[in-house]
Amino acid sequence: MKFNPEVSSSRRKARKAHFGAHSEARRKLMSAPLSKELQARHGVRSMPIRKDDEVLITRGMYKTREGKVTAVYRKKWVVHVERITREKVNGASIPVGIPASSLVITKLKLDKDRKAKLESKASKETKKEDATMSNVD
Repeated sequence: MKFNPEVSSSRRKARKAHFGAHSEARRKLMSAPLSKELQARHGVRSMPIRKDDEVLITRGMYKTREGKVTAVYRKKWVVHVERITREKVNGASIPVGIPASSLVITKLKLDKDRKAKLESKASKETKKEDATMSNVD
């Protein structure tokens, strides 16, 4: 059900907005959930994926494989993970693109900006939980 009259519910417009998104918007769209331990520690469910995060692949042919993110290829909507490669016919090895939704972040590369973002997201999530729990009575 549509709640906001300012936002279209048209499938055509939603797809155009998604696939025509600029790089900074794609960064947010290419988020991945955090592992259960990280969710408990930081109080946040998901974060935009970035280079040097450690991830676990949860879907597809490379399921259960772990590695470090070597590149986030926003133009192609994929993430390249260390040691996840494929041999070409000529013998060259190329990285396999994995969709961000098929990954779980197991270790975050934290810098001051990312720590600040985690803290602000965690405070928003606790406020949201408090608001929903107050409506239970």
